[in-house]
Amino acid sequence: MSIEGHSSAPGANVIVEHYCEHRLADGTRCKEWGGWGHSPSPAVPTRWWCWEHFPHKTFEQEQAFRRKLEAAGKIIH
Repeated sequence: MSIEGHSSAPGANVIVEHYCEHRLADGTRCKEWGGWGHSPSPAVPTRWWCWEHFPHKTFEQEQAFRRKLEAAGKIIH
């Protein structure tokens, strides 16, 4: 694989790790990878959540997630 055409701008090739921003009942943060980001506009920094805690799921997505947890025998809160 060639690196031709890749940006040479400062910080362009920096990987930023982001974890779920959800706070658990004991005050600690969720330790899952925050693969689901949301920002209302480009001027607002993106916030990140794991799929379980992502607050912007549609009703259908939430129902599918609950069915998956039930099938796996996990408790639903």
